[in-house]
Amino acid sequence: MDDCIFCKIVQGKIPCTKLYEGEQVLSFLDIMPASKGHALVIPKNHYATLLDMPHEELKLVAEVIQKVAAATMVALPGVDGFNVLQSNNEVAGQVIPHVHFHIIPRCKEDKLNFSWQQGKAEAEELKKYAAIVKERMF
Repeated sequence: MDDCIFCKIVQGKIPCTKLYEGEQVLSFLDIMPASKGHALVIPKNHYATLLDMPHEELKLVAEVIQKVAAATMVALPGVDGFNVLQSNNEVAGQVIPHVHFHIIPRCKEDKLNFSWQQGKAEAEELKKYAAIVKERMF
Protein backbone atom coordinates (compact mmCIF):
# COMPACT_ATOMS: atom_id res chain seq x y z
CA MET A 1 0.00 0.00 0.00
CA ASP A 2 1.30 3.42 -0.93
CA ASP A 3 0.43 5.14 2.35
CA CYS A 4 1.41 2.33 4.77
CA ILE A 5 4.44 3.28 6.86
CA PHE A 6 5.45 -0.37 7.32
CA CYS A 7 5.25 -1.01 3.57
CA LYS A 8 7.50 2.01 3.08
CA ILE A 9 9.97 0.55 5.58
CA VAL A 10 9.91 -2.79 3.72
CA GLN A 11 10.55 -0.94 0.43
CA GLY A 12 13.48 0.95 1.96
CA LYS A 13 11.76 4.33 1.56
CA ILE A 14 11.87 4.89 5.34
CA PRO A 15 14.95 3.80 7.31
CA CYS A 16 14.78 1.42 10.26
CA THR A 17 17.17 -0.34 12.60
CA LYS A 18 16.84 -3.92 11.39
CA LEU A 19 17.16 -6.91 13.67
CA TYR A 20 16.19 -9.54 11.10
CA GLU A 21 15.30 -9.61 7.44
CA GLY A 22 14.19 -12.63 5.43
CA GLU A 23 12.26 -13.04 2.21
CA GLN A 24 8.86 -12.59 3.88
CA VAL A 25 9.53 -11.21 7.37
CA LEU A 26 11.20 -8.10 8.77
CA SER A 27 12.02 -7.19 12.36
CA PHE A 28 13.26 -3.81 13.52
CA LEU A 29 13.48 -1.67 16.63
CA ASP A 30 10.47 0.52 17.45
CA ILE A 31 11.26 4.26 17.25
CA MET A 32 8.73 4.94 20.03
CA PRO A 33 9.63 2.11 22.41
CA ALA A 34 7.68 1.09 25.49
CA SER A 35 11.00 -0.19 26.86
CA LYS A 36 14.62 -0.49 25.77
CA GLY A 37 14.87 -3.08 22.99
CA HIS A 38 11.18 -2.88 21.98
CA ALA A 39 11.05 -4.55 18.57
CA LEU A 40 8.46 -5.05 15.86
CA VAL A 41 8.05 -8.09 13.65
CA ILE A 42 6.04 -7.70 10.44
CA PRO A 43 5.22 -9.66 7.33
CA LYS A 44 6.71 -7.95 4.28
CA ASN A 45 3.43 -8.39 2.43
CA HIS A 46 0.67 -6.01 3.45
CA TYR A 47 -2.18 -7.47 5.50
CA ALA A 48 -4.38 -5.16 7.52
CA THR A 49 -5.18 -7.66 10.29
CA LEU A 50 -4.12 -11.07 11.50
CA LEU A 51 -7.26 -12.57 9.94
CA ASP A 52 -6.12 -11.43 6.48
CA MET A 53 -2.77 -13.22 6.72
CA PRO A 54 -2.12 -16.65 5.16
CA HIS A 55 -1.24 -19.34 7.72
CA GLU A 56 2.11 -20.13 6.12
CA GLU A 57 3.28 -16.52 6.44
CA LEU A 58 2.02 -16.35 10.01
CA LYS A 59 4.17 -19.38 10.84
CA LEU A 60 7.24 -17.60 9.46
CA VAL A 61 6.45 -14.48 11.48
CA ALA A 62 5.99 -16.59 14.63
CA GLU A 63 9.44 -18.14 14.14
CA VAL A 64 11.02 -14.69 13.91
CA ILE A 65 9.11 -13.48 16.98
CA GLN A 66 10.56 -16.40 18.93
CA LYS A 67 14.12 -15.78 17.65
CA VAL A 68 14.04 -12.04 18.37
CA ALA A 69 12.51 -12.54 21.82
CA ALA A 70 15.11 -15.17 22.74
CA ALA A 71 17.98 -12.96 21.56
CA THR A 72 16.54 -10.00 23.48
CA MET A 73 16.46 -12.02 26.69
CA VAL A 74 20.23 -12.59 26.54
CA ALA A 75 21.32 -9.38 24.81
CA LEU A 76 19.83 -6.81 27.16
CA PRO A 77 21.03 -6.73 30.78
CA GLY A 78 18.25 -6.90 33.35
CA VAL A 79 15.60 -8.28 31.02
CA ASP A 80 13.55 -10.79 33.00
CA GLY A 81 10.78 -11.44 30.47
CA PHE A 82 8.88 -9.97 27.56
CA ASN A 83 5.40 -9.31 26.23
CA VAL A 84 4.31 -10.11 22.70
CA LEU A 85 1.44 -7.81 21.75
CA GLN A 86 -0.63 -7.76 18.58
CA SER A 87 -3.78 -5.70 17.97
CA ASN A 88 -6.40 -5.89 15.22
CA ASN A 89 -8.49 -2.91 14.17
CA GLU A 90 -8.67 0.52 15.74
CA VAL A 91 -11.03 -0.47 18.57
CA ALA A 92 -8.37 -2.94 19.80
CA GLY A 93 -5.61 -0.32 19.67
CA GLN A 94 -4.17 -0.99 16.20
CA VAL A 95 -2.69 2.30 15.00
CA ILE A 96 -0.97 1.14 11.79
CA PRO A 97 -3.21 -1.07 9.63
CA HIS A 98 -0.44 -3.54 8.74
CA VAL A 99 -0.11 -6.72 10.82
CA HIS A 100 2.66 -6.28 13.35
CA PHE A 101 3.79 -7.84 16.58
CA HIS A 102 5.46 -5.94 19.41
CA ILE A 103 8.16 -7.67 21.43
CA ILE A 104 8.50 -5.62 24.60
CA PRO A 105 11.37 -6.53 26.93
CA ARG A 106 10.43 -6.41 30.61
CA CYS A 107 12.38 -6.02 33.82
CA LYS A 108 11.22 -6.03 37.42
CA GLU A 109 11.71 -2.27 37.81
CA ASP A 110 9.84 -1.11 34.71
CA LYS A 111 6.67 0.92 35.04
CA LEU A 112 4.75 -0.84 32.26
CA ASN A 113 1.30 -2.22 32.97
CA PHE A 114 -0.58 -4.46 30.55
CA SER A 115 -3.32 -5.58 32.89
CA TRP A 116 -7.10 -5.43 32.70
CA GLN A 117 -10.05 -5.79 35.01
CA GLN A 118 -10.93 -9.47 35.16
CA GLY A 119 -14.55 -10.43 34.78
CA LYS A 120 -16.37 -13.58 35.77
CA ALA A 121 -18.14 -15.91 33.38
CA GLU A 122 -20.70 -18.53 34.33
CA ALA A 123 -20.20 -22.12 33.16
CA GLU A 124 -23.36 -22.08 30.99
CA GLU A 125 -22.29 -18.83 29.33
CA LEU A 126 -18.88 -20.35 28.52
CA LYS A 127 -20.49 -23.46 27.03
CA LYS A 128 -22.82 -21.39 24.81
CA TYR A 129 -19.99 -19.17 23.60
CA ALA A 130 -17.73 -22.18 22.92
CA ALA A 131 -20.48 -23.86 20.87
CA ILE A 132 -20.97 -20.73 18.75
CA VAL A 133 -17.24 -20.32 18.10
CA LYS A 134 -16.73 -24.02 17.29
CA GLU A 135 -19.64 -23.93 14.84
CA ARG A 136 -18.09 -21.01 12.94
CA MET A 137 -14.46 -22.16 13.05
CA PHE A 138 -12.90 -23.22 9.79
